[in-house]
Amino acid sequence: MARGNDAPVGVFDSGVGGLSVLGEIHRLLPHESLLYVADCGHIPYGEKTPEFIRQRCVTMAEFFREQGAKALVIACNTATVAGVADLRERYPDWPLVGMEPAVKPAAAATQTGVVGVLATTGTLQSAKFAALLDRFAADVRVVTQPCPGLVELIETGDLLSPAIRQLLWGYVQPLLEAGCDTIILGCTHYPFLKPLLRDMIPMSITLIDTGAAVARQLQRLLSQHDLLSSANAGETQFWTSGSPENFRNILPMLWKKSDSVRFFAS
Repeated sequence: MARGNDAPVGVFDSGVGGLSVLGEIHRLLPHESLLYVADCGHIPYGEKTPEFIRQRCVTMAEFFREQGAKALVIACNTATVAGVADLRERYPDWPLVGMEPAVKPAAAATQTGVVGVLATTGTLQSAKFAALLDRFAADVRVVTQPCPGLVELIETGDLLSPAIRQLLWGYVQPLLEAGCDTIILGCTHYPFLKPLLRDMIPMSITLIDTGAAVARQLQRLLSQHDLLSSANAGETQFWTSGSPENFRNILPMLWKKSDSVRFFAS
């Protein structure tokens, strides 16, 4: 396993959603080798207790450290809320990047002063999300919409069916009726629904997610630690705690190429 600059970056999510973040990292940092774990055996995190999610975060972190990862990206809003503080305390010298709903850029972007948030129940109920609202959304109205069921459908590779269209419309319609002109995609799974969303909302409405910002933060941290890769091109390896066959089947839809997937037995 490579060490130093050419060591890999670990990335994990509760499932396939973090592939939206992985794609942004790969676009910005094509020379970095990436390790991705989809914790599909324990999805959805949004309905689990904070303590359970913290334990999964530690399990993932220990695995990536065993693999020699030089940095960790928590490509999941719910896992970041529950576990990032604990991980930073455990591994103070290890570059860590988490996710959070893009309240600040959304508050800056809105013209109507009304911002919608599509997210999991766990993210919306968290103290961290409440603190984000207090900090960045004092002058705007934020309409939150929990989206049970969306993650599970996306996990099957369903991005366009009548079933997911109906479910998504049921979540988006109240935001439109409330006058939202900016919608935050507050779960890493949701960027894969952008084509479907664009089909059902006016073009004037801004969609905001944080994948690109996470990639830029990773780039900054690697640069600060003098850990940017000197390799020609990085490779990507995949694991899942669910069915490797299922993940392998979905991968070409969300990653645009098929790679080997190993079973994560922890």
